[in-house]
Amino acid sequence: MTVYLDHAATTPLRTEVLEAYARALRSVGNPSSSHRAGQSARDLVETGREQVAAALDADPVEVLLTAGGTEAVNLGIKGLYWARRAADPARRRILVPRGEHAATTESVAWLARHEAAEVQWIPLDALGRLDLAAAAAALDAHPREVALVSTVWASNEVGTVQPIRELAALAARHGVPVHVDGIGAVGQVPVAFRTSGIAALSIAGHKLGAPVSTGALILGREWSVEPLLHGGDQQRGRSGTEDAAGAVALGLAAELAARELPETAPRVAALRDRLLRGIRERVPDATLRGDPDPGGRLPGNAHITVAGADGDGLLYLLDAAGFAVSTGAACRAGVTSPSPVLMAMGLDETTARGALRMTLGGTTTTAEVDALLEVLPAVVERARAAVAASRSLG
Repeated sequence: MTVYLDHAATTPLRTEVLEAYARALRSVGNPSSSHRAGQSARDLVETGREQVAAALDADPVEVLLTAGGTEAVNLGIKGLYWARRAADPARRRILVPRGEHAATTESVAWLARHEAAEVQWIPLDALGRLDLAAAAAALDAHPREVALVSTVWASNEVGTVQPIRELAALAARHGVPVHVDGIGAVGQVPVAFRTSGIAALSIAGHKLGAPVSTGALILGREWSVEPLLHGGDQQRGRSGTEDAAGAVALGLAAELAARELPETAPRVAALRDRLLRGIRERVPDATLRGDPDPGGRLPGNAHITVAGADGDGLLYLLDAAGFAVSTGAACRAGVTSPSPVLMAMGLDETTARGALRMTLGGTTTTAEVDALLEVLPAVVERARAAVAASRSLG
């Protein structure tokens, strides 16, 4: 049986969410149809939308349901860019911190290649936190050229929470919207859209215990996006028949996550701290990455680098021992280059290759943490031996 410690990649589908989802899948009706079956489906969609809005302190009309987090990020970035550029052709600049998730970096790269966007990268500090002074300077230097700013709420790799409200306040001085990838943060830390000052927030259902194909872009009333897909424009800038069952699952998962957060976050943080203490005792030269202040990182994130070891080697050895962990973002699995997040934090390539990310969730137990700590020293020794042998042969 595998001990699952990769909750940042995806979380287990919650039983109550699965049951509600299965019931909704049996219903028939297009939410846009006027007959009773259609209106019944519409009720399911709107209930889910209201639950998401309540969980994130937003208005239901601001919730645009999507087919997952990647679509939500693409719609938030590309949609805002196109809308801003259409209103003012001079606004072609996008400010983005280094080390963002691939959904963001690939979206802005596409806009740079095909839409003449100018991407300006904001540096990270050694803890993985964006440089607010650099962001302020970039906004002040080109106030009439910036279309939008996009960042994560919290790093999906090292767990550092970003200064979202401060960044939004800086951008607001110039009337610049901020899109935030909240996929790794929602359900982990309090996220209140209304008081954050941001224009758009992307979320993904599979990080909350809902199916993979569910998500949403929370888009402030005062902002608009150009659509990625063209059709019936069922939602503000998002065409396509709404997924009633998906809305049910996402809404319930978001509601449960928000309700349980005051209890689950401290419990998971205590387990994370237990894990980090155990690592320091058993592998003293392992280095914690991200904010060492527990209040400045996601409660379930324990990201380390191990000198003399290769992250992939650590992962495979732990997998063989029955533990599912990662070296970083799941979308980079199999990529041979070191993590862009760690490189942006100033690590050299060799150090960055020794990364190991363990992320805990609501189902994680003390026994599972202790079991990992029992096998970790031997795994590290074997991983280091493999690297040493490879170097001697090379």
